[in-house]
Amino acid sequence: MIACIGAGPGHLDFLTQKGARLVREADVVAGFDAVVDVVRPLIAPEARIVTMGYRDQVARLEEVAELHHAGQKCAVVFMGDIHFSGFQYLDRVETACGHQVETVPGISSAQVLASRGRVCFDETTFLTFHRRGDLTPFKTHLREVLRAGRNAIVIPRPWDFMPRDIATYLLAGGASTAHRVEVWENLTRQEAEWTGTLTDLEGRDFSDMSIMLIRALTPMPTGLEGER
Repeated sequence: MIACIGAGPGHLDFLTQKGARLVREADVVAGFDAVVDVVRPLIAPEARIVTMGYRDQVARLEEVAELHHAGQKCAVVFMGDIHFSGFQYLDRVETACGHQVETVPGISSAQVLASRGRVCFDETTFLTFHRRGDLTPFKTHLREVLRAGRNAIVIPRPWDFMPRDIATYLLAGGASTAHRVEVWENLTRQEAEWTGTLTDLEGRDFSDMSIMLIRALTPMPTGLEGER
């Protein structure tokens, strides 16, 4: 058995019961250091822990795959939800194993931010720049999202397309300076780390754990206006 598990945005409160069970039962728990640290209280004392970084992830996942093929129960943990920004990592896991693996969705930072910011996904588009490769199609999509009058939840890419870079890009493309923006670095809090406009955001620095909410200029009608 090998399963890829979304471990939530950094707190065990957001780990699903199935994900927690698979981590507890695993003979091997693998993932990036920060994600493994989230689930560490659940890992069995006798379990093997395989941590990795960006540079050695391929070699370490091959090690995990060998343990999987030897009959060990393996859990590979992802931050947030696998399918929000972890698809490239998932591809590396499956390449190492040579077959598709079970995936267990988790609560993403985008979902938590939507709750904190009181926006619904019917009116909001989620984009992640936390990927390798050309960002141009995704940058263009972000512009189109705002032009369409939708909110945008955005995960920046460390360190070449951070919140201030996103603001500069959007303003250069004609986005209104009046767009309200919230930048969150700790989603366990009830208030954003920073709030302001796109113009205010230029020149400000945030950590690689930041996530943004760019609000539409005009909120969409709720459909309940006549009842009020």
